[in-house]
Amino acid sequence: MPLRLDSLLPEQFGPLQGVRVLSTGTIVAQPFAAALAAEMGAEVIQIERPVIGDVTRGIGVHNAVEGGLQLNSLWLQDRRNTFSITLDFSSPEGRELFLRLIPSVDIWMESSKAGTYVNWGLDDATILAANPSIVITHVSGYGQTGHPNYLNRASYDPIGQAFGGTMAITGSPEPEPPITARPLAADYTTAQMCLWSTLAAYIHALRTGEGQAIDLAQYEAVHKVMSGTMVEYFETGAVPQRIGNQSGRSQPFGTYTAVDGWVAIAALGTVFDRVCSVLGLNASEEWLHEARTNLESIPAIEFDATLRGWLEERTVEEIVETMNAAQVGCSAVMTPKDAADDPHYQAREMHTEWEDLQLGRKIKGIGIVPKFSETPGKIWRGSTPLGHDNDLVYKHYLGLDDAELRRLREQGTI
Repeated sequence: MPLRLDSLLPEQFGPLQGVRVLSTGTIVAQPFAAALAAEMGAEVIQIERPVIGDVTRGIGVHNAVEGGLQLNSLWLQDRRNTFSITLDFSSPEGRELFLRLIPSVDIWMESSKAGTYVNWGLDDATILAANPSIVITHVSGYGQTGHPNYLNRASYDPIGQAFGGTMAITGSPEPEPPITARPLAADYTTAQMCLWSTLAAYIHALRTGEGQAIDLAQYEAVHKVMSGTMVEYFETGAVPQRIGNQSGRSQPFGTYTAVDGWVAIAALGTVFDRVCSVLGLNASEEWLHEARTNLESIPAIEFDATLRGWLEERTVEEIVETMNAAQVGCSAVMTPKDAADDPHYQAREMHTEWEDLQLGRKIKGIGIVPKFSETPGKIWRGSTPLGHDNDLVYKHYLGLDDAELRRLREQGTI
């Protein structure tokens, strides 16, 4: 299975150069996985519904554009480097065009309820018959198989966090409600799971020529990162309670107030002794040993009060400098402004500018992560208007001419 050398990209770059991805999902999880691939050099073609497009284009935090167009800042950040085409899957000709694209790609990612593409006649067997080495990644809320009462349920980020189990242990103790981890923790966790599993299957296809389908449920991606929660439950029957930002097992471990803001401190094991030194305490004293290990004890409560009193008399900058000088994990709780102004963010060029085709100007946001030494990713263009690349893609891969494209537009197929 050779790498594809023909490409629509203006230049080849990154570790995924030569890989072509067809993405038909919506909202965040699956499209973000495809966008990550695009930032690492893959040629990514994103299909949206004609006229309407992805709902994410117009929801959330907006930037006004000349002419009254409203754009979601999430869209501007997360939909870079992708080719935008439109296609109506509900029409027979639309499905036929999609099948004609399949032999030209290495990967197809989608997100929908179970059975959506099967009902359109685009089941895995049909796709693999058209391209035996293709990797198909299905992303859904509850999976492609399982209990029938669940498969057709809708799922968005908070639903994934709730059913996946993380919401139950996130937030302050009862009677405060469980809370969602922001921003969109379930979606972005699912995206990471989507991309690595897809690339694992792609490596297999490179070795063997054998394609396959991946079934990724959003709630399972969330459940997978619950650490030892389920082992603890199965072994002991324990159900963790919400405890805010504390660890429940050691201190200090959480967020604390300073004179002018918030800091996060994490001190595990013998790092506790270093915190004691900062506070002018002798860590060898018995009461401090109990304070570290028995968080409900009187000594633990007294230590917490001593620490908070010390912190509340100092600025964030002073606390961060003092704690880190003592090799205690400590950071300011960074706001967007803090991150933009921070010298370490700047030294690593975490924020960068790129040209956005919808805005018609440069914008600034988060750059490429992670940083490759030999094959770095890059941003070669920002987000595009809906269907911006219809002519380019359909002419290049399907050989359609202007008259055919005009007819398809007029009948709403593209």
